Amino acid sequence: MDHSATKPAVASGGDIILEVVRNMREGVEPLHYTTLAPAIYRVYLHPDDAERLRAIESRIVEEAKRALDEEVTALNRTSFLDRLGSRKSLPKVTAPEHGWHIELHENTDDDAQPGDILIESELALPQRPDFGAGSLTRRIATRRIQGVEGPTRKFDEPVSPGQQIYAIIRFEDNRGSQVYRMAKNQIVIGRGGQAYWTDLRLETLPDVSREHVRLRRDPDTGKFFIKDLSRLGSTVDGSPVASSIEYVGGEKRDKNLEVPLPPRARIGLAGVVFLDFEAV
Repeated sequence: MDHSATKPAVASGGDIILEVVRNMREGVEPLHYTTLAPAIYRVYLHPDDAERLRAIESRIVEEAKRALDEEVTALNRTSFLDRLGSRKSLPKVTAPEHGWHIELHENTDDDAQPGDILIESELALPQRPDFGAGSLTRRIATRRIQGVEGPTRKFDEPVSPGQQIYAIIRFEDNRGSQVYRMAKNQIVIGRGGQAYWTDLRLETLPDVSREHVRLRRDPDTGKFFIKDLSRLGSTVDGSPVASSIEYVGGEKRDKNLEVPLPPRARIGLAGVVFLDFEAV
């Protein structure tokens, strides 16, 4: 008999810790002399779960870090090689040089349910020959929906110091003053999340949408355009940007509506974060 259906749909502190450890275990990256483990973990919880656990959040983070240390020790045993089905010895797994960083956030996605645990971690890798000079950032996404483990997704994002920069974006979020160099013809800006890939991730209030705006550069003309995908709106130099999102019969649709973006502009996101954009 399946008893899982009778259990309350909540995410416990223990569930969160186990999911963080799983994310780390599935996100390790063997190099030549060492095997790297993700250092940063962003945990997204349904608002009800986040509120219920708020009083013990620091304890959850503390025990999650301890569990990660213990898992690193366990992965360095012979059983780690057996689990990976490797015939040769793999490099020793090393904990991040500056320690583990774990954050708990509310999941404001429309389809979020109590008991869901969504985790996105980051792993910084050295350069790889197939990507040329520069470094590589890998994001590892895992999810636990209603107590059931979902598949793991990995995204590699190469960064090359020599690549052409199209625009510079200066802003300030919860981390302080930041500078982002736009080296792609299209980027997504927002808070990001498990199901939302963002090029420029903002650490700020949930007023800013997971995918708030998209900036596009026309490679033929070099002109820039902005598309608003948010709930609370965007502005350019104080003027509202027409939303590209509409709801028809309760279904969300993208009208693919974008407006020109001046070479120099101040972009406001929900009146919370302001980006100083400058085309290069």
